[in-house]
Amino acid sequence: MYTREFARPRVRRAISFTLDVINGIPSIVIGIFIFGLLVLGHHQSTLAGSTALAIIMLPLIARSTQEVLALVPDSLREASFALGVSRWRTVLGVMLPSSFGGVLTGATLAIGRAAGETAPLLFTCALATTKISWDPRQPLQSIPLTIFEDLERPEPAYHAQAWGAALVLMSVVLVISIVSKAALARSRRKLSR
Repeated sequence: MYTREFARPRVRRAISFTLDVINGIPSIVIGIFIFGLLVLGHHQSTLAGSTALAIIMLPLIARSTQEVLALVPDSLREASFALGVSRWRTVLGVMLPSSFGGVLTGATLAIGRAAGETAPLLFTCALATTKISWDPRQPLQSIPLTIFEDLERPEPAYHAQAWGAALVLMSVVLVISIVSKAALARSRRKLSR
């Protein structure tokens, strides 16, 4: 939001370029970076894995937000200014509600991308354990890694377990998509009133 509405053109271009570069970095490189930053000298943890996934998701959400804000008609912004509304209030009261659906769609796409990532989790949280823990300071087995490992085993029972884990992963992404569509429909109904 800052880059679209408040930043100078030079800063806007620099931030957009940086986000595009980060978005183009392979996820395994992000995993190695977080491994060197948070895991090396400590131990694997769910927090390190979530940091890696957040770095993967952040540029996608930020760039989609920039693009959606650019699609909001200038007439809405100008009408708000004509009524004497301040710039930050225009952004919060006019621009953000008008672009909520696009921002939500970008966030949903980013979650879908992060849900299937295995490479950064190998380095940060999933390789050292096969147990399930609720403590974010401990390593945690990831679903994509579980699917891969179970499919590599020769026993048919593990193959069935891998298919079940894949179903769980797809169901989570489906539920997130449905919830975001419902939130979008609710937002549109509010705006139409």
